[in-house]
Amino acid sequence: MIEQEARLLHAILAHAETGNAGPALTCEGEAVSWAELGKRVLGVAGAIAAVPDDAGRPIALIGLNALDLVIVYLGIVAAGRCAVPLPVSATPETVTGMVADCDPLLIFADAAGFALIGDAPAARTIGMGFADGVTPLQDFLAAGTPLAAPAKVAAEADFNIIYSSGTTARPKGIVHSHAMRYRQASRGLFGIGPGSTMLLATPLYSNTTIMPLLATLFHGGHVVLMRKFSAAGYLDLAIRHGATHTMLVPVQYQRILAEPDFAAHDLSRFVVKQCTGAPLTAALKRAVLERWPGKLLEIYGLTEGGCTCILDVGAAPDKAHTVGKPAAGNDIRVIDEAGKLLPAGQAGEIIGHSPAMMSRYFGNPAATEAFYWRDAEGTLFHRTGDIGAFDKDGYLTLLDRKKDMIISGGFNIYASDIERTLLDHPDVEDAAVIAVPSAQWGETPLGLVVLRAGSAMENAELLAWANARVGKLQRLSAIELRSTLPRSPAGKLLKPELKKPYWESA
Repeated sequence: MIEQEARLLHAILAHAETGNAGPALTCEGEAVSWAELGKRVLGVAGAIAAVPDDAGRPIALIGLNALDLVIVYLGIVAAGRCAVPLPVSATPETVTGMVADCDPLLIFADAAGFALIGDAPAARTIGMGFADGVTPLQDFLAAGTPLAAPAKVAAEADFNIIYSSGTTARPKGIVHSHAMRYRQASRGLFGIGPGSTMLLATPLYSNTTIMPLLATLFHGGHVVLMRKFSAAGYLDLAIRHGATHTMLVPVQYQRILAEPDFAAHDLSRFVVKQCTGAPLTAALKRAVLERWPGKLLEIYGLTEGGCTCILDVGAAPDKAHTVGKPAAGNDIRVIDEAGKLLPAGQAGEIIGHSPAMMSRYFGNPAATEAFYWRDAEGTLFHRTGDIGAFDKDGYLTLLDRKKDMIISGGFNIYASDIERTLLDHPDVEDAAVIAVPSAQWGETPLGLVVLRAGSAMENAELLAWANARVGKLQRLSAIELRSTLPRSPAGKLLKPELKKPYWESA
């Protein structure tokens, strides 16, 4: 008897046996039926199971979004092994560091992924869509016998390792168990069923993609996966496939709404749109709600789990500046530097406990322990590193990243407050506020701004406008205009990258 929470792959592949006539997966115009999905996943699982391994090493995969990439990911887990999707957007140095960290038994790579891993790994590499110096995927599959069913594993066995973005430090491998993934995928929060079509436009190595992908497949829906995001391409796919659900990051919503012919697309089939990965401005939430049919749910949480808030923007339009209330089963609190619980209205670090929490950071017990906070009863909470406060109605407002808080003249300044002010200006498309060295104050806030196309706004004019609207202690020392601001694939501002030149020169 297999524990229920170890049966996610069984539940997904069961749709292949129930006569589900709709497609399971579509990418780049190529579709896979449920029956074919089951056959191909178990074929990958059988070939992997035939490779000797006494050490229980994980199995990595790296490549652009494609059917083979998803099928291999599912096949690794169906074989009872731990899958490690690696970022094709990272530098070769970062990727080879991840490979060295997780020490995989095998690496499945397409041409783009293979160019990143190069000759670094000692693991055997399987080529997806190319065969130059590696074992082609078809040859690898031919050497094994398909499994009759997914392998039996314990509920707490490792399902996958997702590497953190590394925006604040060396990337850490976040380990999710089968139980955690089952709890996430089986939730009925988002109204997904056999008639649903989930349109995804972020890479597979991101939890932003994996969570809704697994949930849709669990509930028998259809996943349409973009190989590479473009606003026009997204809208075309939404119409072609009658998309009902999506998960996007804020910058994607911004670009889709900015498409000149956005209003010409009939998006009336949408039931639920989710947003995660980075804060969504109140103005953008309202614009999505007004112009795009269906619910808009902002999801605040961590890849590590333990802390999820959900804001139904349409149901609480006056709370658009918040990230909503704790999701069911989530115990979310705010603490001060000494670990003391803070009441509503007071800002501190956000911590959380829930049924869906990571197992550990892979091979990094010190980082794992540093991530934990325990209450008087010994209940384990995750530290988010975010500063926030609950209002009297129980809605959580994010103020800043703990490491991004600016301490000027001994006073705490939350960059997000100033960023929201800058984004209120009609000529501002994007904005970041960072701490830069100050001989007088130690640190002082600097605004980095991207103006909308055609704007003739000058630095000094925008600086005066912003400083007239923020508190005296929040006033910007200067504003610099940029053509773009660096963001991660999930839409997070890469503030360490922005800060680096100012602090190096100091």
